[in-house]
Amino acid sequence: MSAKRITMRQLRELLRLRYEAKLSMRQINASTKISVGKIQSILKQAEQFNLQWPLPDDMDDRELAQKFYPQADTRISKDFQQPDWSIVHQELKKKGLTRQLLWEEYTQQYPNSCYSYSQYCDRYEHWRKQQKRSMRQTHRAGEKLFIDYCGPTVPIVDRHTGEIEEAQIFVAVFGASNYTFAEATASQKLKDWLYSHVRAFNFFGGLPELLIPDNLRSGVSKACRYEPELNLSYQQLAAHYQVVVIPARPYKPKDKSKAEVGVQIVERWIIARLRHQTFFSLHELNQSIKALLVDLNSKPFKKLPGNRLQAFEQIDKPALKPLPRHAYEYTEIKIVKVNIDYHIEYEQHFYSVPHHLVGETLELHAGDKIIQMFFKNKLITTHVRKYYPGTSTESSHMPTRHEKHHKWSPGRLMNWGKDIGPDVLIWVKRRLNEKAHPEQAYRVCLGLLNLSRSYDNQRLNSACQIANKKSLNRLKNIRKRLSNYRYFKKVFPTS
Repeated sequence: MSAKRITMRQLRELLRLRYEAKLSMRQINASTKISVGKIQSILKQAEQFNLQWPLPDDMDDRELAQKFYPQADTRISKDFQQPDWSIVHQELKKKGLTRQLLWEEYTQQYPNSCYSYSQYCDRYEHWRKQQKRSMRQTHRAGEKLFIDYCGPTVPIVDRHTGEIEEAQIFVAVFGASNYTFAEATASQKLKDWLYSHVRAFNFFGGLPELLIPDNLRSGVSKACRYEPELNLSYQQLAAHYQVVVIPARPYKPKDKSKAEVGVQIVERWIIARLRHQTFFSLHELNQSIKALLVDLNSKPFKKLPGNRLQAFEQIDKPALKPLPRHAYEYTEIKIVKVNIDYHIEYEQHFYSVPHHLVGETLELHAGDKIIQMFFKNKLITTHVRKYYPGTSTESSHMPTRHEKHHKWSPGRLMNWGKDIGPDVLIWVKRRLNEKAHPEQAYRVCLGLLNLSRSYDNQRLNSACQIANKKSLNRLKNIRKRLSNYRYFKKVFPTS
Protein backbone atom coordinates (compact mmCIF):
# COMPACT_ATOMS: atom_id res chain seq x y z
CA MET A 1 0.00 0.00 0.00
CA SER A 2 1.55 3.28 -1.12
CA ALA A 3 1.66 6.32 1.10
CA LYS A 4 -0.42 9.34 0.33
CA ARG A 5 1.30 11.97 -1.68
CA ILE A 6 3.71 14.43 -0.10
CA THR A 7 6.68 16.34 -1.53
CA MET A 8 10.23 14.97 -1.48
CA ARG A 9 11.25 17.75 0.90
CA GLN A 10 8.52 16.67 3.34
CA LEU A 11 9.51 13.03 2.91
CA ARG A 12 13.16 13.68 3.78
CA GLU A 13 12.13 15.79 6.79
CA LEU A 14 9.84 13.03 8.03
CA LEU A 15 12.61 10.43 7.84
CA ARG A 16 15.06 12.78 9.60
CA LEU A 17 12.68 13.50 12.47
CA ARG A 18 11.98 9.80 12.96
CA TYR A 19 15.43 8.23 12.62
CA GLU A 20 17.69 11.07 13.75
CA ALA A 21 15.56 13.10 16.16
CA LYS A 22 13.75 9.98 17.42
CA LEU A 23 10.39 11.78 17.54
CA SER A 24 7.12 9.94 17.98
CA MET A 25 4.54 9.93 15.24
CA ARG A 26 2.43 12.47 17.14
CA GLN A 27 5.40 14.79 17.48
CA ILE A 28 6.20 14.44 13.76
CA ASN A 29 2.56 15.23 13.02
CA ALA A 30 2.74 18.39 15.15
CA SER A 31 5.96 19.49 13.43
CA THR A 32 5.17 18.72 9.78
CA LYS A 33 1.32 18.80 9.76
CA ILE A 34 1.41 15.46 7.94
CA SER A 35 -1.36 13.16 9.13
CA VAL A 36 -0.49 10.25 11.43
CA GLY A 37 -1.87 7.82 8.85
CA LYS A 38 0.49 9.16 6.19
CA ILE A 39 3.42 9.04 8.60
CA GLN A 40 2.70 5.40 9.45
CA SER A 41 2.44 4.47 5.78
CA ILE A 42 5.71 6.24 4.85
CA LEU A 43 7.65 4.64 7.73
CA LYS A 44 6.28 1.20 6.86
CA GLN A 45 7.56 1.59 3.30
CA ALA A 46 10.89 2.93 4.57
CA GLU A 47 11.34 -0.24 6.64
CA GLN A 48 10.60 -2.35 3.54
CA PHE A 49 13.32 -0.44 1.62
CA ASN A 50 15.74 -0.65 4.64
CA LEU A 51 16.11 3.13 4.63
CA GLN A 52 17.89 4.87 7.52
CA TRP A 53 19.02 8.39 8.23
CA PRO A 54 21.03 9.97 6.77
CA LEU A 55 20.06 8.70 3.34
CA PRO A 56 22.82 7.52 0.99
CA ASP A 57 24.68 10.43 -0.61
CA ASP A 58 23.97 9.15 -4.11
CA MET A 59 20.16 8.96 -3.58
CA ASP A 60 18.66 12.07 -5.16
CA ASP A 61 14.99 13.10 -5.15
CA ARG A 62 14.31 11.26 -8.38
CA GLU A 63 15.50 7.92 -7.01
CA LEU A 64 13.74 8.51 -3.71
CA ALA A 65 10.47 9.32 -5.51
CA GLN A 66 10.72 6.16 -7.60
CA LYS A 67 10.81 4.08 -4.45
CA PHE A 68 7.73 5.61 -2.85
CA TYR A 69 5.84 6.63 -6.01
CA PRO A 70 6.82 4.22 -8.81
CA GLN A 71 4.07 5.55 -11.14
CA ALA A 72 5.10 9.18 -10.77
CA ASP A 73 6.79 11.34 -13.39
CA THR A 74 10.22 11.82 -11.71
CA ARG A 75 11.97 13.73 -14.46
CA ILE A 76 13.95 16.67 -13.10
CA SER A 77 12.52 19.94 -14.41
CA LYS A 78 13.16 23.59 -13.68
CA ASP A 79 9.56 24.38 -14.74
CA PHE A 80 6.46 23.70 -12.70
CA GLN A 81 3.99 21.24 -14.18
CA GLN A 82 0.73 23.08 -14.94
CA PRO A 83 -2.36 21.09 -13.88
CA ASP A 84 -5.27 20.83 -16.30
CA TRP A 85 -7.53 23.23 -14.46
CA SER A 86 -10.63 22.26 -16.47
CA ILE A 87 -10.28 18.68 -15.20
CA VAL A 88 -9.67 19.95 -11.66
CA HIS A 89 -12.82 22.07 -11.95
CA GLN A 90 -14.90 19.06 -13.02
CA GLU A 91 -13.42 16.79 -10.34
CA LEU A 92 -14.26 19.27 -7.58
CA LYS A 93 -17.95 18.87 -8.41
CA LYS A 94 -17.89 15.24 -7.27
CA LYS A 95 -18.92 14.50 -3.71
CA GLY A 96 -16.04 13.98 -1.30
CA LEU A 97 -13.33 15.48 -3.53
CA THR A 98 -11.38 18.44 -2.13
CA ARG A 99 -8.61 20.68 -3.40
CA GLN A 100 -6.27 19.15 -0.82
CA LEU A 101 -6.79 15.64 -2.20
CA LEU A 102 -6.41 16.74 -5.82
CA TRP A 103 -3.22 18.61 -4.93
CA GLU A 104 -1.80 15.55 -3.20
CA GLU A 105 -2.50 13.43 -6.28
CA TYR A 106 -0.86 16.12 -8.42
CA THR A 107 2.30 16.17 -6.23
CA GLN A 108 2.54 12.39 -6.43
CA GLN A 109 2.42 12.53 -10.21
CA TYR A 110 4.92 15.38 -10.48
CA PRO A 111 6.99 15.29 -7.26
CA ASN A 112 9.88 17.39 -8.65
CA SER A 113 7.88 19.99 -10.55
CA CYS A 114 4.77 20.66 -8.49
CA TYR A 115 3.34 23.80 -6.97
CA SER A 116 2.92 24.18 -3.25
CA TYR A 117 -0.64 23.83 -2.00
CA SER A 118 -1.13 27.59 -1.61
CA GLN A 119 0.20 28.23 -5.13
CA TYR A 120 -1.99 25.44 -6.48
CA CYS A 121 -5.13 27.00 -4.97
CA ASP A 122 -4.16 30.51 -6.03
CA ARG A 123 -3.58 29.52 -9.66
CA TYR A 124 -6.84 27.57 -9.77
CA GLU A 125 -8.75 30.60 -8.49
CA HIS A 126 -7.07 32.78 -11.11
CA TRP A 127 -8.12 30.34 -13.85
CA ARG A 128 -11.68 30.07 -12.51
CA LYS A 129 -12.21 33.85 -12.46
CA GLN A 130 -11.31 34.02 -16.13
CA GLN A 131 -14.20 31.69 -17.06
CA LYS A 132 -17.82 32.68 -17.81
CA ARG A 133 -20.03 33.56 -14.85
CA SER A 134 -22.06 30.35 -15.16
CA MET A 135 -18.86 28.28 -15.23
CA ARG A 136 -17.20 30.08 -12.33
CA GLN A 137 -19.72 28.69 -9.86
CA THR A 138 -18.87 25.31 -8.41
CA HIS A 139 -21.95 23.12 -8.05
CA ARG A 140 -21.85 19.89 -6.11
CA ALA A 141 -22.79 16.66 -7.86
CA GLY A 142 -26.52 16.04 -7.98
CA GLU A 143 -27.23 19.13 -5.91
CA LYS A 144 -29.07 21.70 -8.06
CA LEU A 145 -31.47 21.45 -10.98
CA PHE A 146 -32.18 24.84 -12.58
CA ILE A 147 -35.58 25.31 -14.23
CA ASP A 148 -37.01 27.92 -16.59
CA TYR A 149 -38.90 28.52 -19.85
CA CYS A 150 -37.42 29.78 -23.10
CA GLY A 151 -38.51 33.21 -24.28
CA PRO A 152 -39.20 32.21 -27.92
CA THR A 153 -42.14 29.90 -28.59
CA VAL A 154 -42.76 27.40 -31.40
CA PRO A 155 -45.98 27.67 -33.47
CA ILE A 156 -48.26 24.63 -33.77
CA VAL A 157 -50.79 24.68 -36.61
CA ASP A 158 -54.23 23.10 -36.30
CA ARG A 159 -54.41 20.74 -39.25
CA HIS A 160 -58.15 21.32 -39.73
CA THR A 161 -58.73 25.00 -38.96
CA GLY A 162 -55.30 26.46 -39.65
CA GLU A 163 -55.30 28.20 -36.26
CA ILE A 164 -51.88 28.69 -34.67
CA GLU A 165 -51.06 28.17 -30.99
CA GLU A 166 -47.66 28.92 -29.48
CA ALA A 167 -45.97 26.03 -27.65
CA GLN A 168 -43.84 26.88 -24.61
CA ILE A 169 -40.37 25.32 -24.20
CA PHE A 170 -39.54 24.03 -20.69
CA VAL A 171 -35.83 23.67 -19.80
CA ALA A 172 -34.11 21.93 -16.86
CA VAL A 173 -30.31 21.99 -16.43
CA PHE A 174 -28.09 20.31 -13.84
CA GLY A 175 -25.63 22.70 -12.21
CA ALA A 176 -22.63 20.37 -12.06
CA SER A 177 -22.74 18.64 -15.46
CA ASN A 178 -24.87 21.08 -17.53
CA TYR A 179 -26.88 18.05 -18.69
CA THR A 180 -30.04 19.47 -20.25
CA PHE A 181 -33.69 18.44 -20.63
CA ALA A 182 -36.17 20.32 -22.82
CA GLU A 183 -39.74 19.73 -23.97
CA ALA A 184 -42.68 21.61 -25.46
CA THR A 185 -45.93 22.16 -23.57
CA ALA A 186 -49.21 23.80 -24.51
CA SER A 187 -48.84 26.49 -21.84
CA GLN A 188 -46.97 27.62 -18.76
CA LYS A 189 -49.97 26.89 -16.56
CA LEU A 190 -49.61 24.98 -13.32
CA LYS A 191 -50.52 21.52 -14.61
CA ASP A 192 -48.13 21.73 -17.58
CA TRP A 193 -45.40 23.14 -15.31
CA LEU A 194 -45.67 20.33 -12.76
CA TYR A 195 -45.88 17.49 -15.27
CA SER A 196 -42.81 18.89 -17.06
CA HIS A 197 -40.97 18.38 -13.75
CA VAL A 198 -42.17 14.77 -13.62
CA ARG A 199 -40.97 14.07 -17.17
CA ALA A 200 -37.65 15.80 -16.44
CA PHE A 201 -37.06 13.59 -13.38
CA ASN A 202 -37.82 10.50 -15.47
CA PHE A 203 -35.43 11.72 -18.18
CA PHE A 204 -32.61 12.12 -15.64
CA GLY A 205 -33.47 8.85 -13.93
CA GLY A 206 -33.19 10.33 -10.46
CA LEU A 207 -33.74 13.35 -8.23
CA PRO A 208 -31.56 16.34 -7.28
CA GLU A 209 -31.38 17.78 -3.79
CA LEU A 210 -32.59 21.25 -4.81
CA LEU A 211 -34.89 22.71 -7.46
CA ILE A 212 -34.01 26.27 -8.48
CA PRO A 213 -36.94 27.67 -10.51
CA ASP A 214 -37.24 31.21 -11.76
CA ASN A 215 -40.03 33.18 -10.12
CA LEU A 216 -42.65 31.87 -12.55
CA ARG A 217 -46.21 32.48 -11.37
CA SER A 218 -47.05 28.78 -11.75
CA GLY A 219 -44.39 27.80 -9.24
CA VAL A 220 -44.07 30.84 -6.98
CA SER A 221 -47.27 32.49 -5.78
CA LYS A 222 -45.42 35.50 -4.37
CA ALA A 223 -41.92 36.46 -5.46
CA CYS A 224 -39.82 37.81 -2.60
CA ARG A 225 -36.07 38.05 -2.12
CA TYR A 226 -36.20 36.59 1.39
CA GLU A 227 -39.48 34.65 1.75
CA PRO A 228 -40.94 33.58 -1.60
CA GLU A 229 -44.30 31.80 -1.33
CA LEU A 230 -44.53 28.55 -3.30
CA ASN A 231 -47.70 27.45 -5.03
CA LEU A 232 -49.46 24.82 -2.88
CA SER A 233 -49.44 22.21 -5.67
CA TYR A 234 -45.72 22.84 -6.24
CA GLN A 235 -45.14 22.26 -2.53
CA GLN A 236 -47.04 18.98 -2.82
CA LEU A 237 -44.86 17.86 -5.75
CA ALA A 238 -41.71 18.74 -3.80
CA ALA A 239 -42.97 16.74 -0.80
CA HIS A 240 -43.83 13.74 -3.01
CA TYR A 241 -40.31 13.65 -4.48
CA GLN A 242 -38.61 14.79 -1.24
CA VAL A 243 -36.76 17.65 -2.90
CA VAL A 244 -36.29 21.21 -1.70
CA VAL A 245 -37.45 24.18 -3.80
CA ILE A 246 -35.39 27.37 -3.53
CA PRO A 247 -36.65 29.96 -6.04
CA ALA A 248 -34.07 32.29 -7.55
CA ARG A 249 -34.13 35.70 -5.88
CA PRO A 250 -35.66 38.52 -7.93
CA TYR A 251 -33.06 40.70 -9.65
CA LYS A 252 -30.24 38.30 -8.75
CA PRO A 253 -29.03 36.91 -12.10
CA LYS A 254 -26.22 34.91 -10.50
CA ASP A 255 -28.84 32.73 -8.77
CA LYS A 256 -30.11 31.45 -12.12
CA SER A 257 -27.14 31.84 -14.43
CA LYS A 258 -27.15 28.12 -15.22
CA ALA A 259 -30.80 28.30 -16.23
CA GLU A 260 -30.20 31.39 -18.36
CA VAL A 261 -27.27 29.76 -20.16
CA GLY A 262 -29.23 26.51 -20.57
CA VAL A 263 -32.19 28.40 -22.03
CA GLN A 264 -29.90 30.28 -24.37
CA ILE A 265 -28.27 27.06 -25.60
CA VAL A 266 -31.67 25.41 -26.18
CA GLU A 267 -32.82 28.49 -28.11
CA ARG A 268 -29.71 28.42 -30.32
CA TRP A 269 -29.24 24.68 -30.81
CA ILE A 270 -32.84 23.47 -30.83
CA ILE A 271 -35.45 26.19 -31.40
CA ALA A 272 -33.39 27.99 -34.06
CA ARG A 273 -32.93 24.74 -35.99
CA LEU A 274 -36.68 24.09 -35.99
CA ARG A 275 -37.67 27.50 -37.35
CA HIS A 276 -38.19 26.25 -40.94
CA GLN A 277 -40.35 23.27 -39.93
CA THR A 278 -44.13 23.22 -39.53
CA PHE A 279 -45.59 21.22 -36.66
CA PHE A 280 -49.19 20.06 -36.37
CA SER A 281 -49.08 18.66 -32.82
CA LEU A 282 -47.10 18.81 -29.59
CA HIS A 283 -46.09 15.20 -30.12
CA GLU A 284 -44.45 15.99 -33.48
CA LEU A 285 -42.61 18.95 -31.95
CA ASN A 286 -41.38 16.96 -28.96
CA GLN A 287 -40.09 14.16 -31.18
CA SER A 288 -37.92 16.70 -33.02
CA ILE A 289 -36.77 18.28 -29.75
CA LYS A 290 -35.87 14.85 -28.39
CA ALA A 291 -33.59 14.12 -31.37
CA LEU A 292 -31.87 17.50 -31.18
CA LEU A 293 -31.48 17.14 -27.41
CA VAL A 294 -29.31 14.05 -27.98
CA ASP A 295 -27.04 16.13 -30.24
CA LEU A 296 -26.93 18.98 -27.74
CA ASN A 297 -25.91 16.77 -24.80
CA SER A 298 -23.32 14.98 -26.96
CA LYS A 299 -21.71 18.18 -28.22
CA PRO A 300 -18.14 18.57 -26.80
CA PHE A 301 -17.50 21.34 -24.30
CA LYS A 302 -15.30 24.19 -25.50
CA LYS A 303 -13.27 24.69 -22.33
CA LEU A 304 -13.94 21.51 -20.38
CA PRO A 305 -13.19 17.88 -21.18
CA GLY A 306 -15.97 15.67 -22.56
CA ASN A 307 -19.60 16.66 -23.10
CA ARG A 308 -22.79 17.08 -21.08
CA LEU A 309 -23.78 13.42 -21.25
CA GLN A 310 -20.36 12.19 -20.14
CA ALA A 311 -20.21 14.77 -17.35
CA PHE A 312 -23.69 13.71 -16.19
CA GLU A 313 -22.76 10.03 -16.16
CA GLN A 314 -19.57 10.72 -14.20
CA ILE A 315 -20.68 13.52 -11.86
CA ASP A 316 -24.41 14.02 -11.33
CA LYS A 317 -25.94 10.61 -11.99
CA PRO A 318 -24.10 8.70 -9.22
CA ALA A 319 -25.24 11.34 -6.71
CA LEU A 320 -28.95 11.43 -7.64
CA LYS A 321 -31.62 10.21 -5.25
CA PRO A 322 -33.83 7.37 -6.56
CA LEU A 323 -37.27 8.08 -7.97
CA PRO A 324 -40.24 7.12 -5.78
CA ARG A 325 -42.21 3.98 -6.57
CA HIS A 326 -45.23 5.94 -7.79
CA ALA A 327 -45.05 9.00 -10.00
CA TYR A 328 -46.64 12.26 -8.89
CA GLU A 329 -50.25 12.79 -9.94
CA TYR A 330 -51.36 16.36 -10.46
CA THR A 331 -53.63 17.73 -7.75
CA GLU A 332 -54.96 21.25 -7.92
CA ILE A 333 -55.12 22.87 -4.49
CA LYS A 334 -57.42 25.78 -3.81
CA ILE A 335 -58.40 27.72 -0.72
CA VAL A 336 -62.22 27.82 -0.59
CA LYS A 337 -64.86 29.18 1.77
CA VAL A 338 -67.94 27.14 2.72
CA ASN A 339 -71.15 28.75 1.51
CA ILE A 340 -74.23 29.20 3.67
CA ASP A 341 -75.76 26.08 2.09
CA TYR A 342 -72.73 24.04 3.36
CA HIS A 343 -71.46 23.44 -0.21
CA ILE A 344 -68.33 24.62 -2.00
CA GLU A 345 -68.10 25.13 -5.75
CA TYR A 346 -65.38 23.70 -7.97
CA GLU A 347 -65.64 23.96 -11.77
CA GLN A 348 -69.42 24.56 -11.66
CA HIS A 349 -70.13 21.54 -9.47
CA PHE A 350 -71.16 21.87 -5.83
CA TYR A 351 -69.78 19.50 -3.17
CA SER A 352 -71.15 19.28 0.37
CA VAL A 353 -69.18 19.45 3.61
CA PRO A 354 -70.44 19.01 7.20
CA HIS A 355 -72.90 21.86 7.87
CA HIS A 356 -71.10 23.07 11.00
CA LEU A 357 -68.25 24.30 8.76
CA VAL A 358 -70.38 27.03 7.14
CA GLY A 359 -68.25 30.16 6.81
CA GLU A 360 -64.96 28.32 7.41
CA THR A 361 -62.00 28.32 5.01
CA LEU A 362 -61.00 24.90 3.69
CA GLU A 363 -58.24 23.53 1.47
CA LEU A 364 -59.64 21.73 -1.57
CA HIS A 365 -57.52 19.08 -3.32
CA ALA A 366 -58.82 18.23 -6.79
CA GLY A 367 -57.36 15.10 -8.35
CA ASP A 368 -58.41 13.41 -11.57
CA LYS A 369 -60.87 11.12 -9.77
CA ILE A 370 -61.60 12.50 -6.33
CA ILE A 371 -62.17 15.79 -4.51
CA GLN A 372 -60.80 16.03 -0.97
CA MET A 373 -61.52 18.74 1.58
CA PHE A 374 -59.14 19.55 4.44
CA PHE A 375 -59.83 21.72 7.49
CA LYS A 376 -56.81 22.66 9.57
CA ASN A 377 -54.81 19.97 7.77
CA LYS A 378 -57.37 17.27 8.63
CA LEU A 379 -59.31 15.41 5.93
CA ILE A 380 -62.99 16.33 6.36
CA THR A 381 -64.69 14.65 3.42
CA THR A 382 -64.10 13.05 0.03
CA HIS A 383 -66.28 13.17 -3.10
CA VAL A 384 -66.04 11.46 -6.46
CA ARG A 385 -65.06 14.22 -8.88
CA LYS A 386 -67.79 15.28 -11.33
CA TYR A 387 -66.98 16.93 -14.65
CA TYR A 388 -70.41 18.50 -15.21
CA PRO A 389 -72.52 21.16 -13.47
CA GLY A 390 -74.49 19.78 -10.56
CA THR A 391 -74.54 19.08 -6.85
CA SER A 392 -73.08 16.24 -4.78
CA THR A 393 -74.55 16.13 -1.28
CA GLU A 394 -73.87 13.66 1.49
CA SER A 395 -76.94 13.21 3.71
CA SER A 396 -74.72 13.11 6.80
CA HIS A 397 -73.58 16.66 6.03
CA MET A 398 -77.15 18.07 6.22
CA PRO A 399 -78.72 19.74 9.23
CA THR A 400 -81.72 17.78 10.51
CA ARG A 401 -84.25 20.03 8.81
CA HIS A 402 -82.60 19.49 5.41
CA GLU A 403 -82.60 15.73 5.63
CA LYS A 404 -86.30 15.84 4.83
CA HIS A 405 -85.43 17.08 1.34
CA HIS A 406 -83.84 13.72 0.72
CA LYS A 407 -87.30 12.12 0.90
CA TRP A 408 -88.55 14.10 -2.09
CA SER A 409 -88.58 12.93 -5.71
CA PRO A 410 -89.53 14.59 -9.02
CA GLY A 411 -92.73 12.55 -9.10
CA ARG A 412 -93.81 13.67 -5.65
CA LEU A 413 -93.17 17.34 -6.51
CA MET A 414 -95.12 17.09 -9.77
CA ASN A 415 -98.08 15.39 -8.06
CA TRP A 416 -98.24 18.22 -5.53
CA GLY A 417 -98.08 20.79 -8.37
CA LYS A 418 -100.86 18.97 -10.26
CA ASP A 419 -103.10 19.14 -7.18
CA ILE A 420 -102.69 22.92 -7.07
CA GLY A 421 -103.22 23.55 -10.80
CA PRO A 422 -102.05 22.69 -14.36
CA ASP A 423 -99.90 25.81 -14.73
CA VAL A 424 -98.18 25.08 -11.43
CA LEU A 425 -97.38 21.60 -12.77
CA ILE A 426 -95.95 23.10 -15.98
CA TRP A 427 -93.72 25.51 -14.04
CA VAL A 428 -92.44 22.72 -11.75
CA LYS A 429 -91.72 20.39 -14.70
CA ARG A 430 -89.74 23.10 -16.49
CA ARG A 431 -87.58 23.77 -13.45
CA LEU A 432 -86.85 20.06 -13.00
CA ASN A 433 -85.94 19.66 -16.68
CA GLU A 434 -83.67 22.69 -16.69
CA LYS A 435 -81.13 21.07 -14.39
CA ALA A 436 -78.69 18.31 -15.24
CA HIS A 437 -79.81 16.67 -12.00
CA PRO A 438 -83.41 17.20 -10.76
CA GLU A 439 -82.17 17.48 -7.17
CA GLN A 440 -80.74 20.88 -8.05
CA ALA A 441 -84.31 22.18 -8.62
CA TYR A 442 -85.85 20.72 -5.46
CA ARG A 443 -85.25 23.85 -3.42
CA VAL A 444 -86.96 26.27 -5.83
CA CYS A 445 -89.85 23.85 -6.50
CA LEU A 446 -90.52 23.41 -2.78
CA GLY A 447 -90.39 27.19 -2.40
CA LEU A 448 -93.16 27.55 -5.00
CA LEU A 449 -95.35 24.74 -3.71
CA ASN A 450 -95.13 26.04 -0.13
CA LEU A 451 -96.70 29.31 -1.35
CA SER A 452 -99.98 27.36 -1.45
CA ARG A 453 -100.02 27.77 2.34
CA SER A 454 -100.25 31.54 1.96
CA TYR A 455 -102.33 31.89 -1.24
CA ASP A 456 -105.30 29.95 -2.58
CA ASN A 457 -104.65 27.45 -5.37
CA GLN A 458 -106.42 29.45 -8.10
CA ARG A 459 -104.37 32.57 -7.42
CA LEU A 460 -101.08 30.61 -7.32
CA ASN A 461 -101.99 28.77 -10.55
CA SER A 462 -102.82 32.10 -12.25
CA ALA A 463 -99.45 33.54 -11.20
CA CYS A 464 -97.72 30.48 -12.68
CA GLN A 465 -99.73 30.97 -15.89
CA ILE A 466 -98.25 34.47 -16.26
CA ALA A 467 -94.76 33.17 -15.45
CA ASN A 468 -95.04 30.37 -18.02
CA LYS A 469 -96.15 32.79 -20.78
CA LYS A 470 -93.28 35.20 -20.06
CA SER A 471 -90.70 32.43 -19.38
CA LEU A 472 -90.10 33.65 -15.83
CA ASN A 473 -88.06 30.99 -14.01
CA ARG A 474 -87.28 32.85 -10.81
CA LEU A 475 -89.37 32.26 -7.70
CA LYS A 476 -89.15 35.94 -6.80
CA ASN A 477 -91.02 36.84 -10.03
CA ILE A 478 -94.00 34.78 -8.91
CA ARG A 479 -93.88 36.14 -5.37
CA LYS A 480 -93.87 39.68 -6.73
CA ARG A 481 -97.03 39.08 -8.76
CA LEU A 482 -98.77 37.34 -5.89
CA SER A 483 -98.03 40.23 -3.56
CA ASN A 484 -99.02 42.92 -6.10
CA TYR A 485 -102.80 42.62 -5.67
CA ARG A 486 -103.74 45.51 -8.00
CA TYR A 487 -101.70 44.10 -10.86
CA PHE A 488 -103.07 40.63 -10.22
CA LYS A 489 -106.73 41.84 -10.26
CA LYS A 490 -106.11 43.71 -13.52
CA VAL A 491 -104.83 40.59 -15.29
CA PHE A 492 -107.33 38.20 -13.63
CA PRO A 493 -110.39 40.31 -12.68
CA THR A 494 -112.49 37.30 -11.70
CA SER A 495 -109.96 36.04 -9.13
